[in-house]
Amino acid sequence: MIGYFGPVIFETSDSRILNFNDLSHTASASYEKHQIIGQKPRSEFSNPDLETISFTINLNGNHGVKPRDEIEKWASIVNQGEAYSLVIGSKIVGDDLWVCQSISSAWNTVFNQGELFSAKIDVSLEEYISEM
Repeated sequence: MIGYFGPVIFETSDSRILNFNDLSHTASASYEKHQIIGQKPRSEFSNPDLETISFTINLNGNHGVKPRDEIEKWASIVNQGEAYSLVIGSKIVGDDLWVCQSISSAWNTVFNQGELFSAKIDVSLEEYISEM
């Protein structure tokens, strides 16, 4: 097992390949600018912003996955709004949970009778802070 996000298990084996590529993790912060007449503004740290993660999943029927089922699973995760840990290896990524903000899918190969054989999903996660 490579890792998991909620009900999705990333794995590579002889019978199944479901992994991700091009993972990007972004952390940023907000700053307030204080104007001073005749001088450059002064920056003051305000707060950290929510972190984001994005990655791509390539799906192929030759690798023991059903691309349409995987796309529907990710769409369900988006629509349910549940927050999950993202685990890669044995380590949790980040300090908090993550929600799937959006997915974008591309259907690459469709066979007769509409069977989706290969596809790509771009996934966008955002850090989820439950306490106020």
